[in-house]
Amino acid sequence: MSENVVKDKSFAFALRIIKLSQVLTEKKEYVLSKQLLKSGTSIGALVREAEHAESKADFIHKMVIAQKEANETDYWIELLYQSEYLNNLSYESISNDIGEIQKLLASIIISSKNQKKN
Repeated sequence: MSENVVKDKSFAFALRIIKLSQVLTEKKEYVLSKQLLKSGTSIGALVREAEHAESKADFIHKMVIAQKEANETDYWIELLYQSEYLNNLSYESISNDIGEIQKLLASIIISSKNQKKN
């Protein structure tokens, strides 16, 4: 059985987002934490949905949506950092994680589109 790196990383990332959202809620930051929670956990959900896509086009579509959610999550993380809800160490760590996921999704989308052409 092969390992699914993007599935594993997006699930682990969702767990980090849940914990970060809890910390933000303790700091009485509800709006940004909810936005982050929605977009940050939906990445993994979309990757899971893509596993059972009805077609190659459906698979690509779900991965593209996951990529959009990852980009949105990156925005919220940057906003939290710039507004000083995240310290430098936390920001760098979680920013690296979402960056890895974005690169994986981009690679999967590109290779899937190329396979679809052939």
